[in-house]
Amino acid sequence: MSSGNRGVDKVTVRLKWDPSPWNESPRHLDIIATTYSEDAAYGPPVYVVHFDSRSPDGTISMNRHSRTGQGFGYVEEMTLELDRLAPSFARVVVGVAIHQNDGRKVFADISNAGVLVSEGYEELLKDDLSQVGASCAATVAEFVRDASGAWTFQHMIRGSDRDPVRFTAEMGGSPQP
Repeated sequence: MSSGNRGVDKVTVRLKWDPSPWNESPRHLDIIATTYSEDAAYGPPVYVVHFDSRSPDGTISMNRHSRTGQGFGYVEEMTLELDRLAPSFARVVVGVAIHQNDGRKVFADISNAGVLVSEGYEELLKDDLSQVGASCAATVAEFVRDASGAWTFQHMIRGSDRDPVRFTAEMGGSPQP
């Protein structure tokens, strides 16, 4: 018999943006997920999943990746199978970063940017990232394991001025006052 509080099980994070104009270099955005242990829920990530990796246990993986934004709708996709994560994990944080290879770019420079977090057909979050327009990276979602072991979703749009490497190392830390 179930208590009805099964939590969030399997989540898909999708990202979209328009390609750059023909006379500019491609704009490259990435979905990033970081995992945190019970022992250090706000410490350094246990592991990081991004465009060129997946979790060691296969529970978090990048299904689709774009370096240009070309395509229809959401062109990048990551799946998080939270229900399969080991009990030693307490948090998973998801963010979006803009590659800074050709000079500083922020979300306000990216047309038609958007992120969608869903579980099955249910939209948990849909955002155009305009509230973090002056940032070059943003934390967008947090999943926390509660006392019963169920995962809960928390909306978390928080901008960052860090490059993708530093952002990844810091995105799951405690929010700054």
